[in-house]
This record gives sequence, structure tokens and C-alpha cells, in this order.
Amino acid sequence: MAVGDAASTHLYAGMAPADLVLMCGVFGNITDEDGETTVDHCTELCRKGGVLVWTRHRRTPDLVPRICEWLEARGFAHQWLSAPDAGFGVGAHRCAREPRPLTMDGHTSTSVR
Repeated sequence: MAVGDAASTHLYAGMAPADLVLMCGVFGNITDEDGETTVDHCTELCRKGGVLVWTRHRRTPDLVPRICEWLEARGFAHQWLSAPDAGFGVGAHRCAREPRPLTMDGHTSTSVR
């Protein structure tokens, strides 16, 4: 277990890359720009073949399709996505690439809510 600011990548030394990465409650509480940065860091946190499970509300603007695009552009394969009319967004993407080395001084995002 890591204790500290979850956005500080050094906390994941010795744990990443992982078979399962949960990014739940993150994308709805950060800026769009930080969302893309967070997706970049997911390429460090998830091992090849590992699964990233993430959530994002579907309120306007609905960024769920954009998050999928960001992930797929970085080597994650779509596995499952909740329906748009579900009222919430949950996605699962499998990492199809070798992980990047963990950025020890990285910061994925800043909470805005």
C-alpha cells in the first residue's frame, strides 16, 4: 500500500508496472489536460497484458470517448465500455505495449474538485 498524494508517481516504485490498474474517481476530478497527462502515466503503471479500469461521469462535456481515444493512441486496446445511456462511464482497456519506465518525479494531475 502507498500512502501520500496518489498523483505522485514515485509512490508506485516497486509496484508498477501492474497487472491491474484502477483509475476510478480520477478523470471526473481533474482538468482535461491533466486527463491526457494521466493517460500518459498509465503507460508506466500498467504492464503489457495488464488491464486498466477507469471511470468518468457522462455529464457534459462527455469526455469518455476522448479518454478512449487517448488510451488507444498510447497502445491500450479497448476491452469494455459502459453504454452512453448508463449515466456513468466505466471502461476497461488492456495494455498492448511494453510499459515505459516509471517517472520517479512525475505528477499525473491536480484535483480541481
